[in-house]
Amino acid sequence: MAEEQVNNEENPFDEETWAQLPELLDYLSEPVHLIVWGDETAAQQDKQAAVLCSTLANRFDKIQYQILPRRINYDYWPVIGVMGGTKEDWQDFGVRLIGLPDGYQMTSFITAIQAVAFRGSTSEALTRIQLAKLKEDVQLEVFVAADNEAGAMMTHPLFNMAVVSPYVRTFMVMADQFTTAVARYSINYLPHTVINGRVHIEGVVDEETILRHMAEAIRGQ
Repeated sequence: MAEEQVNNEENPFDEETWAQLPELLDYLSEPVHLIVWGDETAAQQDKQAAVLCSTLANRFDKIQYQILPRRINYDYWPVIGVMGGTKEDWQDFGVRLIGLPDGYQMTSFITAIQAVAFRGSTSEALTRIQLAKLKEDVQLEVFVAADNEAGAMMTHPLFNMAVVSPYVRTFMVMADQFTTAVARYSINYLPHTVINGRVHIEGVVDEETILRHMAEAIRGQ
């Protein structure tokens, strides 16, 4: 099985990060199931994503993992889905990481796990109230890079929003790995968030601003 093959690979975390992870992941309130869509035999990054997720699953009781074949509806791989629940019974909150999390986006990866495990509870109260009224689908694409420290600040509220609302899906895209995606949206500055493919946000903004732009994207549909 693919899961068994990656167990003996080198730990993908540096020593300092590995030492910090128990404080962040030992006390998750709900279990998390990580799904990697990729092909370990075809691409090194797909294999590294599998190693990354299996390492966490082997270390932390509340985290499970599996790898599935690439899906034709995804343009880029690997894709990591962060699901709530167990391998046998999981719920899709619409949290995805496109590409191999690296550099500062390791923080975003951990944030995604926490958002799902704690059910978006760190979202602002007003944000949760506004999202409860949402009845239209919203897709949030946030473009970041390994050396983009601010990107981890923007992914946090966006992952929470996906967990809080069944109408929101959040995709974190590693822009430094997929230059064609960057060119498609003419992105010049990171982090860069695109809402429903048409409304753009540059940099890090607060949750109120994100909600205002979401409303604008919905009105323009």
